[in-house]
Amino acid sequence: MASGEIYEALLMLQHRGQDSAGMVTTDGAKFREHKDNGLVKDVFDKETMGVLKGHSGIGHVRYPTAGSTSAQEAQPFFVNSPLGIYMIHNGNLTNTEELRQRCQTSCDVSFSRYLRTQSDSEVLLNIFADQIQSQHDKFPEFPLNDVIFKAVTKTMEATSGAYSCITLIGQVGMLAFRDPRGIRPLVLGKKSTLNGREWAFASEDCAFGPIGFERVRDVLPGEAILITEDGEMISHQCMPGNLAPCIFEYIYLARPDSVLNGISVYEMQLSLGRKLADRIKELGIDKKIEMVVPVPDGSRPAAIEISAELNLPYREGLVKNRYVGRTFIMPDQQTRELSVLRKLNAMRTVFEGKRVLLVDDSIVRGTTMTQIVSMVRRAGAKKVYLASAAPPVKYPNVYGVDMPSKKEFIANNLTEQEVCDVLGADGLVYQTMESLLTAAQDMNPSIETFDCSCFDGNYITGDIDDEYLEALESTGRGLNRTIIKPKLPEVPVPATQLAPQRTIDDSFDDGLEEEEGHL
Repeated sequence: MASGEIYEALLMLQHRGQDSAGMVTTDGAKFREHKDNGLVKDVFDKETMGVLKGHSGIGHVRYPTAGSTSAQEAQPFFVNSPLGIYMIHNGNLTNTEELRQRCQTSCDVSFSRYLRTQSDSEVLLNIFADQIQSQHDKFPEFPLNDVIFKAVTKTMEATSGAYSCITLIGQVGMLAFRDPRGIRPLVLGKKSTLNGREWAFASEDCAFGPIGFERVRDVLPGEAILITEDGEMISHQCMPGNLAPCIFEYIYLARPDSVLNGISVYEMQLSLGRKLADRIKELGIDKKIEMVVPVPDGSRPAAIEISAELNLPYREGLVKNRYVGRTFIMPDQQTRELSVLRKLNAMRTVFEGKRVLLVDDSIVRGTTMTQIVSMVRRAGAKKVYLASAAPPVKYPNVYGVDMPSKKEFIANNLTEQEVCDVLGADGLVYQTMESLLTAAQDMNPSIETFDCSCFDGNYITGDIDDEYLEALESTGRGLNRTIIKPKLPEVPVPATQLAPQRTIDDSFDDGLEEEEGHL
């Protein structure tokens, strides 16, 4: 049954979402579905897996960036007309409200559609379903496969933002398509069996290994690929593509054993480590430290290269509890903060009396790193320096990473030295934008543009302005965010060993006086 392979693949992709999981399978005559909040291993028990019969299916792990955390918004989503369509979606639309209005009025669609959730994925599914109906009505003589590809084209023309989608369509097969800029990843895989060739799609090709599939290629920007019920693979370029993938995938989201858009995530992270080592030398921090320690797990490749380039010992000083989820993708700040204390423990045998460089893949909100610095000082570190493999995060991400409010970011309205002071560190070095882009483009020179909007504020879809971002903060995903000021650790060490510190109120007064009601 397909459900077993989907389950194994979802386990490999669990890092992409821990809020909910869902799966649907089909035997060609009937769909069977199950979804709920929780991790893959908890949502799908033996009894449930026994019900999910069929030779084909799709599965999803959710990391909420639009809508709510309700189990009702777990994917896949379903519409029964036309044909019966299930869809899973990775990304975030940027014209959701316009499309929602379009769905709910009959003036611009075949029929007005009832939407059960606030999810942009449900909106996208209904726009796509309506286009299938519309194209079939216009071209009743066309083969159904041609109608499907025309519907994808019309859907792409109507939507803006990031979307990598996989659908199951009754009487048609499995269809995957990717937005014209390829912001979110989508990979095609295959394997040969006694019954013939089988095909698979996934956000990352790391999902293919355990189930015996091999990577074929990335789905191209603007491309749709249909796997018919007979197993035939048909590709169609629905819109011209201009690849501009999200660079944050390589820094944080994707697993190191994945290859996205022709770039090895692991090799990219190693390169970032080498470039960050050059920056550390340039600032003279290499003369002030005795060893390099990663903040597990994502920063290890960069930390290993920094250690090698600086000819300094690499040490695993932070022990991770592997049964705690990724703090960055947890839904609220308080949960993230409590999770840090359960997630990491600093070893006194590593840190006591040492001048240490802590390396992290990125520093976003700062509260996690503040606690880590405090933890390392309590373990006896003489000096604590920080290095981020990514540049300062200063702008919201609107394409599928849950960073909707710039007020959350520690680097918002603060200089690098001010950020260092708030974190309670003795020094801080960020990756430069130039080095980040050089590392990425060296890996694949054919990619001329990356989406770096969370670092530089340049939104590649061209439809994001201050009004949109303000609405996102005040009425959208940022509405219920509690902005918690990082607190400097009270460390019982001599004052001469502490970095110069500003008070938290002083640090944040510069840019947030008018936001007091939201803090």
